[in-house]
Amino acid sequence: MRILIDRFIELLKWPIALYMLASLPAFVKSLYAFNFMSWKYVVLAAGIVMFFISKNMSDAGVKSTIQIIAHEFTHAFFAYLTFHKVTHISIEGDNSGGHMEFKGKGNWLIIIGPYFFPLFCLFCMIGIWVYTWFAPMNLILNGLLGYFLGWHIDAVTSQIHEKQTDLPKVGYKFCLMFLPGANLWMLGTILAFNSRGWEGVYIYQRFINYLNAKNYDIALNFILNLF
Repeated sequence: MRILIDRFIELLKWPIALYMLASLPAFVKSLYAFNFMSWKYVVLAAGIVMFFISKNMSDAGVKSTIQIIAHEFTHAFFAYLTFHKVTHISIEGDNSGGHMEFKGKGNWLIIIGPYFFPLFCLFCMIGIWVYTWFAPMNLILNGLLGYFLGWHIDAVTSQIHEKQTDLPKVGYKFCLMFLPGANLWMLGTILAFNSRGWEGVYIYQRFINYLNAKNYDIALNFILNLF
């Protein structure tokens, strides 16, 4: 089962990279649909600011350790998601990095996961979803989501660099094609959840499909008019 999943994911590698690259205009254009002046987004932005304030006030070693833990746990999350048993997670004594080991060959999704997927935001979103079963949504939860979104933004921007050992494993060409769109997709998903919960996420995905279809029609008509 694990081997079949790995092979299937490897088959999807370049089609997904091409999709993310072709969807960049849609991801960017979709941001104009959000009402950033509403209180939900103002408080979300305040949560992001609070993260960076708390980061600057924290001990450098603690910040580095937490960031590495989040990085390795995201690797582990995708390993478990694709039916790989995680056998070991460790952090270097000097906080220079970490290491996660699992059974099986693995796939590109396990390697690239921490560079686009907001794991802590996902946990926060699930927590908010459970909370709203028993109580109404409130602005404190929007601020909490913003805090973890700030964490994700900081983690991605600080970990994507030329000395990162994970990126060459999947190829720099793939990273250039996949990561910008994947990160914008995750950002839009979180913004949509902040507005209307999981219903907002569903509407956002449909909106991306609509924008893509519209952009493809424009591109096709442009090409046909050349001949």
